[in-house]
Amino acid sequence: MTTDSGVEPGGSGSEGEVADAGGLPAGWVRATIGELCDVNPRGFDEEPGDDELVSQVPMASVEAETGRMDASAQVRYGDFKKKSLTRFQEDDVLFAKITPCMENGKIAKARGLAGGRALGSTEFHVLRSRGAVLPEYLMHFLLQRHVRRAAEHHMTGAVGQRRVPRPYLAELEIPVPPLAEQHRIVAKLDEQLAYIEAGEAAVEAVSAKQQPLMDSILDKCVLGLAYEPSKESLEDIQARSSRKINYQSLRALPAGWVWRSAQEVCLSIVSGSTPQASLMHADAGDVPFLKVYNISKRGFIDFTVRPTFVDRETHERILKRSKVAPGDVLTNIVGPPLGKTAVVPEDHPEWNINQAIVAFRAGPDISPEWLRFVLQAPYVIGLLVQTARATAGQFNISLSTCRELPIPVPPRNIQDELCKEIAGSMEKIAALYENVRSLNGEALELRNAVFHAAFTGALVAQDPDDEPASVLLDRIRAERTAVVKQTRRKRVSRTTSPTAPQASGRPVPFGTQEALPL
Repeated sequence: MTTDSGVEPGGSGSEGEVADAGGLPAGWVRATIGELCDVNPRGFDEEPGDDELVSQVPMASVEAETGRMDASAQVRYGDFKKKSLTRFQEDDVLFAKITPCMENGKIAKARGLAGGRALGSTEFHVLRSRGAVLPEYLMHFLLQRHVRRAAEHHMTGAVGQRRVPRPYLAELEIPVPPLAEQHRIVAKLDEQLAYIEAGEAAVEAVSAKQQPLMDSILDKCVLGLAYEPSKESLEDIQARSSRKINYQSLRALPAGWVWRSAQEVCLSIVSGSTPQASLMHADAGDVPFLKVYNISKRGFIDFTVRPTFVDRETHERILKRSKVAPGDVLTNIVGPPLGKTAVVPEDHPEWNINQAIVAFRAGPDISPEWLRFVLQAPYVIGLLVQTARATAGQFNISLSTCRELPIPVPPRNIQDELCKEIAGSMEKIAALYENVRSLNGEALELRNAVFHAAFTGALVAQDPDDEPASVLLDRIRAERTAVVKQTRRKRVSRTTSPTAPQASGRPVPFGTQEALPL
């Protein structure tokens, strides 16, 4: 059996007596959101004047998963009042009804609004508490992942524009503690979630440092920054010219190293091409056909992502110039992002590539691994990016630029040593990355456990002196019923004259005329 919070019933604090067959603690009741709140009220309790400022809250102003919103943007109400925007006020609960914002937890309590009122996205449901449920309590309940998944299951509409229907949300049942206990639950939730968020922020900070750390290691090794630079390393390449890259601006390398163009140290540099869609086959075929999404950001080929194949005839004829083999180094020349680089693995004897990828085949002076790390180094990638042409937000690098790309070339024994150093650092960072991922999973489990405790009565102790939620709900229902009856009652004036009879068109009998009212 499960409670309305969708979890197995558990303990209910030091006073944890279960009072009903549904597993709710004493003093708790089940109620629908429609009983507890006005769902999508028509507007504000009090209409602002045209010159008054109100907050403007688009969907982007609501943070995912946290229940926080940015209400700092303000507009003059008269300039927007005729627009079909969602109107809400301080303490209303916002529930993003459209995919994917709802699934991502775009749910918040309105707070800090200019004049206590706001205009927001039309894709918000607005929940205005009638007094039996705290907005913060309701917000936390709706933020639970399993609650959002259930709402996602009931979405209606076309793919990409599916929405949570108002009736579903209004009929959703939630466990309602006494109001005093709700205050204690919200305070404890805020305390515990603050600890979890602090831990998540620390994990995020560590995660954010991984790529800069890897970038610094690559530049340090590829450019030999641990050694004294020598001007002799620049003499050969600076004596030449390049149409795309300024060789004069290159930094000096250690003694014994030289800068050389990619076409000097590579046996071949080729770009791919893309055949007609009918010549490409998903999941199976003769020769694997690589696309940019198959090059992982972490530097390896991931052919499990939407694998595509071409037949042998297409590979040998139409795509014969873009054949690649194990050991070739691939990098993308269309972005963003640029700089996704990997070595072709030995899973297949031959591969092919699309037009957004360039393949470098290392010559005798450099190893494929060294070439891979060079093409991943931010300094070298930066030389390519400086030449990129931008079209409609897309960066493109020409094949001729790739051939003129300067490559740092140390002696082969130094290359091997530095490749081992880089590979070792990558292994350590990859292990750190996995640890970070596991910590993120633990934070999610901890958050779920805190929510489970909150909505089953186990997070704080019950107090038998608290007014039961049912009593408060009954009182609010009675008050609302009285208000509704009063507004519907027709007031009849005491001075109203009786309505004169309608003429029938027939003659009035003799003696009756005197009896009719004047």
